Amino acid sequence: MAEPSIFFSEVNERQGTFHRRTFLFGGLAGVGMLALGAQLARLQLVETSRYEKLSASNQFNFRLVPPPRGLIVDRNGAVLATNRPNFRLMVAREDDTKPVELIKAVAEFVPLDENRQARLTRDLAASPKRSPISVMEDMTWEQFSAINVRAPELPGVTADMGEVRVYPQGGAFTHVIGYVAKVNKDDLTPSGPNSEAIMLHPGFRIGRQGVEKSFDLDLRGRPGAQKVEVDAKGREVRAAPGGDIPAVPGKEIQLTLDSDIQTRAMEVFGEESGAAVMMDCRSGDILCLFSAPSFDANRFVRGLTGPEYRALAQYERKPLFNKALTATYPPGSTFKTMVALAALEAGVDPNRTYVCNGVWFFGRAFHCDKHHGVQNMHTAIATSCDIFFYQTALAIGPDRIADVARKFGLGQIFDIGIPGQKPGLVPDTAYKRRAFKKDPVWHPGETPSMGIGQGYTNLNPLQLCVMVSRLANGSKALHPRLIKSVGGVQQPPGDAADDLPFAKEHIDFVRSAMAAVTEGGGTAAAAAQLGLGDIKMAGKTGTAQSHTYSGGQGQHGAVGAWATRDHAWFVAFAPYDDPRYAMSVLVEHGGFGAEAAAPKAREIMRVALLKDPDVRARIEKPTPMPDIPDVRADGAAPLDDANPSPPPTTGTPVT
Repeated sequence: MAEPSIFFSEVNERQGTFHRRTFLFGGLAGVGMLALGAQLARLQLVETSRYEKLSASNQFNFRLVPPPRGLIVDRNGAVLATNRPNFRLMVAREDDTKPVELIKAVAEFVPLDENRQARLTRDLAASPKRSPISVMEDMTWEQFSAINVRAPELPGVTADMGEVRVYPQGGAFTHVIGYVAKVNKDDLTPSGPNSEAIMLHPGFRIGRQGVEKSFDLDLRGRPGAQKVEVDAKGREVRAAPGGDIPAVPGKEIQLTLDSDIQTRAMEVFGEESGAAVMMDCRSGDILCLFSAPSFDANRFVRGLTGPEYRALAQYERKPLFNKALTATYPPGSTFKTMVALAALEAGVDPNRTYVCNGVWFFGRAFHCDKHHGVQNMHTAIATSCDIFFYQTALAIGPDRIADVARKFGLGQIFDIGIPGQKPGLVPDTAYKRRAFKKDPVWHPGETPSMGIGQGYTNLNPLQLCVMVSRLANGSKALHPRLIKSVGGVQQPPGDAADDLPFAKEHIDFVRSAMAAVTEGGGTAAAAAQLGLGDIKMAGKTGTAQSHTYSGGQGQHGAVGAWATRDHAWFVAFAPYDDPRYAMSVLVEHGGFGAEAAAPKAREIMRVALLKDPDVRARIEKPTPMPDIPDVRADGAAPLDDANPSPPPTTGTPVT
């Protein structure tokens, strides 16, 4: 029988192996337990605050809040663009949302026609989950209450209070300020300010025209956030107390415009088409920049219907078009001021005379409205004699005229802070070579038309206002300024400009001739009287052809079809003896300048003058007391010259 020692040896070996494995796995388990304990300690002790925040983020979320858009005010602080509260309705798509049914349910509480429902259904189906789309702005209190009462029955539907842009002055400033509108896909960019999440908020608006567009980033401000409690699916349950991030309002933009002058311009134009521009001819500040007819920008904020927009776009007087900047027209006889100054600078004797018999032949017949007889330069400006300026222009040539005109701002684009300007054209021989390859030579017969502001010459009302402002100032080549300050930071003034490179006596001569336009036998003598005592206005009328008169295509004056009539111009400055304000007025297809444009300029100028305290002091100077004869009663003793007043009495008077 075998020895049992072998058996004990195997048992010991197996037992040793078991002990080694036990220690090995026990050690591994111990290390794991230590690591797990350390991790638990780190999570519960070291990273407590981090996970508390993560836990809270599962319960709370932040909803972006659009910032209040910055105000736009006039030079005196009158509000031109602001914000007001409004009730708005929004819907968002959830996991189980059926867009058609949801929109039909909403339509039971607010008016939505079938076309609007179809468009909203498409927008809702295409929008990301829980990304709201706007259904309606400016709900009534009854509509707002009805939606909120039934909120549990309308998942994804939200009625809240936001802000909407409002323009208190209506259409008076529309072409300058512009308007705001909803963001569309073309506005979004992959980077930069237009890539921010707030751009997708249904209540956010961006500028579309004018100041609203040019200074959009300054006016936007910075968005805030509202803390809300959400459920497991991320849907808002209720507003959470505390933790809101306030929005930062946009910057305030102050313009140089005067709301009283601008509003008066809108009143005098009524339904007529044209523009009025006024500048302070000491500083270059633009006080009025009006285009007529205008439109109410508040309608664009709410959104126009298709028929409403087509009615504006197809109206022959073009209310959507900024005629003060974008439209260009022949300046007519207002351009004669530049021809006269160019002639004086070229050495032409101002006493040189031409005879006006109503027609002048130079290759063809050139006409004048009247038979003015013998005219020198002064009387030719006052009476607006075409035949004098046909021949004067021919004597000095187009290049000299163009050089002077450009130094007075004609044919230029000015940096006034808003887009849309067209440079127009001041032609010269170089222009003819550039534009007419088949006939690059400037022919002498083209010069007479330029001499009266016709032919190739086309300018806008802002340029003509700059021209007359520089004439009125007499020394500085003023630049127009529209933006006074941005966020309280003053913008460069318009009088920081170069000197005019012309002899003072030549400018004074043109100014004195413009004063004669509004006096005596001048073309605007009847229409340009201010009625403000010794305050006088100097100016120049202009009547510019819009079509050739041949073949019945055009009509001289205010006769015939509206679109075929002449354009009416008037440029002016006042007071004549101490110029402060200069302006240009265009009445599109208005006929004669003296009849259509000058009366409007007079009414607008009166507002500016009456608001000026120095001018008003001149108008309201006290009337001297009349001499009163010394009438005494019969038998009264004369007063002693040394003691003219009787001594005061004392005691109780007897009654």
